[in-house]
Amino acid sequence: MNINQVPAEFLRRLPKADLHVHLDGSLRLSTLIELAKKEGVELPAYTEEGLRELVFKDKYASLVEYLKGFGYTGAVMQNAANIERVAYELAQDSIAEGVRYLEVRFAPQLHANDKLSAQDSVRAVARGLKRAQDEHNNSAAVKKGEDLEFYFGILACAMRNFNEFMSPYYAMLIKALAQSKKEEIFSIASLELAKMVVRLVKEEHLPIVGFDLAGEEAGYPASDHLAAYHYVHKNFMRKTVHSGEAYGPESIFQAITDCYANRIGHGTHLFSTDMIKDRKVKDKQAYVDSLANYIASERIGVEVCLTSNLQTLPEIKSVKEHPVKEMIKRGLPISINTDNRLVSNTTVTKELELLVRNIDLTPKELKNVVIAGFKGAFFPGSYVEKRKFIRKVIDRYNLLAKEYGIPTY
Repeated sequence: MNINQVPAEFLRRLPKADLHVHLDGSLRLSTLIELAKKEGVELPAYTEEGLRELVFKDKYASLVEYLKGFGYTGAVMQNAANIERVAYELAQDSIAEGVRYLEVRFAPQLHANDKLSAQDSVRAVARGLKRAQDEHNNSAAVKKGEDLEFYFGILACAMRNFNEFMSPYYAMLIKALAQSKKEEIFSIASLELAKMVVRLVKEEHLPIVGFDLAGEEAGYPASDHLAAYHYVHKNFMRKTVHSGEAYGPESIFQAITDCYANRIGHGTHLFSTDMIKDRKVKDKQAYVDSLANYIASERIGVEVCLTSNLQTLPEIKSVKEHPVKEMIKRGLPISINTDNRLVSNTTVTKELELLVRNIDLTPKELKNVVIAGFKGAFFPGSYVEKRKFIRKVIDRYNLLAKEYGIPTY
């Protein structure tokens, strides 16, 4: 069977994982408009059509334009009630399209202000996700065994760089440390976040399953945040790093060797030998081959976000030019993710459809990609519980594949 022709309905009904989705990039447009009116946040338009035309587009001229929308979404997410609602609706929308494992990442320090602590922003996200989980897992379909349970985890994001305009917390920190170097301030902020989330896990058992580093790669290396990564590593927390999205293989190398990354966010420029800057690297192709082989053999997950990459990386003209096929060919454990459901106007189903319509996959490769999303999850339960859940996912996949006449090997 030509996997390129699998029905969209099959992809929608499949159990899916979304391991790379930003909370503040995944609001419902209707909710953004409603909360903006409530909070007095000025928008360039107050209709969904208007915002799609002016802000949240299918195509963006640059990364700067892509990021513009976060100024509006972040502005309405400055109190616990709004954050909880956004998290709840994200989980609802994900569940509705077949996502059965969701890892939501956000930067608590971006939402901290004089009325809301960073800790309380995390608690609000957990409440919203838990409410959606309870509603689904208590449904008749799940209790009858006709549907899978829904699980979630939270990833705490540190920022590679920030300024005083990004949040009151950052403004306070920059003012208090005015005599310090910028990289020292970035390091202090990420370490403070690391200590906070470890404490919340230990004392309140919140489902914070991992630590992330987001923001501009070029000029802001992950090495500025080693103290935070070493701290969470020593406290048994899983790690991922946005790397290889706007910088080359060396950024991915640093994420793995210095930050102990269990997964890589994007990894798009993994094979870009022309982006290697280190003069000590004489054989650039050998460097890339060794790096890719290490990622594959160590099962370090790569969180691929196709639509987002096409929107922010002009050098990639189409999905057919995306390195995802080479990643699959080399045996890397890739997962397909949304990045930002609102800003990129996408779903996991859409992303999978982009993959199968544009990349020649075997039925086995498609199955491996779907299951890899669950295997790579920083699951909130025990390893044994995770394996049992993955077994259910595989059984569900096989059942649906049989219904649609799609091979699983």
